Amino acid sequence: QVRLVESGGGLVQAGDSLGLSCVLSGLTYNTYIMAWFRQVPGKEREFVGRIRWSDGNSDYIDAVKGRFTIARDNTKNTMYLQMNSLKPEDTAVYYCAARYGSVVPLQMDRNAFPYWGQGTQVTVSS
Repeated sequence: QVRLVESGGGLVQAGDSLGLSCVLSGLTYNTYIMAWFRQVPGKEREFVGRIRWSDGNSDYIDAVKGRFTIARDNTKNTMYLQMNSLKPEDTAVYYCAARYGSVVPLQMDRNAFPYWGQGTQVTVSS
C-alpha cells in the first residue's frame, strides 16, 4: 500500500523560510515522479513543482521559481520542499503526490497523480 506522509507546515511571516517533508512508502517500482501541490479554500488544487526520482530532474511553476526547491533523499525515501522568501499568497494546504513512471505528464494536475498525502497547512502572515 502506497503511503505519503507530509510534515513541516506552520505559521511564518512574509520573507521567512519553511521546509516541508514527504515520506514515501509502499511503492513497488523505483521509477516514479513526485510532486507538490497546494490548495486554498474555494480554489482548484494547484501544481507547485515536481521531481523525477531517478535523476532528480525538477520543474516548478513560475510563481515559485527561484524561491522553492524540491529535493529528494533516496536513503530516506523522503522528498523535501524548501520554501524561501515566502509570501502571503503562498498560504495553502500543501500536498505531496506520487505517480509511477519517468515520463512527465503534459498536464500536471491532480488527475495525473494517484497517490496523495494528507496535506499540511502553511500560513504566511504579512
